[in-house]
Amino acid sequence: MPRTVSRWVLAVLLAAAGLGHLSWGRRGFRITVPDWATRLSHLDKDAIVVASGAVEVMLSVALVALPKERKRIGWAVAAFFVAVFPGNVHQWRTGRSAPLLDTDRRRFARLLLQPVLVVWALWSTSSPPIRARRRCS
Repeated sequence: MPRTVSRWVLAVLLAAAGLGHLSWGRRGFRITVPDWATRLSHLDKDAIVVASGAVEVMLSVALVALPKERKRIGWAVAAFFVAVFPGNVHQWRTGRSAPLLDTDRRRFARLLLQPVLVVWALWSTSSPPIRARRRCS
């Protein structure tokens, strides 16, 4: 049960972040995109923000709508969190504000949150240990 609740909370947070990237925060999130990402992807910063928002929404839906693929989706969510980490580092190093990240302390805390999100994604989508499964039966 705790993994299920945790997975749903993660899905809601991903959906909210994704919708923020696609709407109210879209302009502000562009500053978190490093210049090298535009050169590497051949996309402009706005396209990268929109793409990341769309991926967040899709991952949030997949977390709750595809229970048989839960473990694979968990790995995809974790990989996504790892993939966007350079943007978080870029924002912290440049000291530029984005929605909800308008101080150095908040930007640094965001860096520390990233590994927690990775672990959360993997834990909430993994199977409980065999002993726990026996107790639930």
